[in-house]
Amino acid sequence: MFSYDFDWSVLWRHPYGEWMLKGIFTTLHLSLLAWMIALMLGLIVGVFRVLPNKPTRFIGTAYVELIRNTPYLVQLFFWYFAVPLLLPQSAQKWLYDSVPNLPYWTGVICLGVYTASRVGEQLRAGMMSISRDQYQAAYSTGLTTYQTYRYVIIPYAIRIIIPPFTTEFLTCFKNSALTMTIGVTETTGAAYLIDSYTWHGLETTTAASVVYIVISMTVVLFMALVEKRIYMPGMITRRR
Repeated sequence: MFSYDFDWSVLWRHPYGEWMLKGIFTTLHLSLLAWMIALMLGLIVGVFRVLPNKPTRFIGTAYVELIRNTPYLVQLFFWYFAVPLLLPQSAQKWLYDSVPNLPYWTGVICLGVYTASRVGEQLRAGMMSISRDQYQAAYSTGLTTYQTYRYVIIPYAIRIIIPPFTTEFLTCFKNSALTMTIGVTETTGAAYLIDSYTWHGLETTTAASVVYIVISMTVVLFMALVEKRIYMPGMITRRR
């Protein structure tokens, strides 16, 4: 006989409601900061992957293959537990004593670095889909290689890969839940914490799931509007 005693008030009752709201806010700004790192680093990696210069292509390829083919959770543990041990004692002391909320910043940096490898590959795919004629047209106007990529190729490529970019952001957003394993109290961590005090895990995990679904659907709808606005006829096949 099912005898579970539902108590949805744990989601807003003091102090659990505050914990959940704080966890949601932590998830949002952790994901956004990590995504900013992923975008900036991913742009560099993606360009490195297609430049005619062999050393830069090697660097971009090595980064992608090393980071992308290692589970994010393993990288998170490596950065948080192993890397500090490789530093000198003075650096370790400064790291643990002077860096506020070290688990949070470890999660931000690690998630950004990990996602950048995937963003770089998406950008490379976008640039590879652009006709060579476009490159030659840019060079024929006197643009340098840097100017060609800065003003012509990258803007086109970003427009083409908006759908996979959206997917990568959602992956980054959902991967933020793994930071609870190093002590970050984001949405999933807050749900687990409330459950440990109230023994109402069904309510807390349901609430966390709803939060992820609502935010993910909001992002999808917003990016669909962005894609529609910047759509370029002839470069993206769209079903009418």
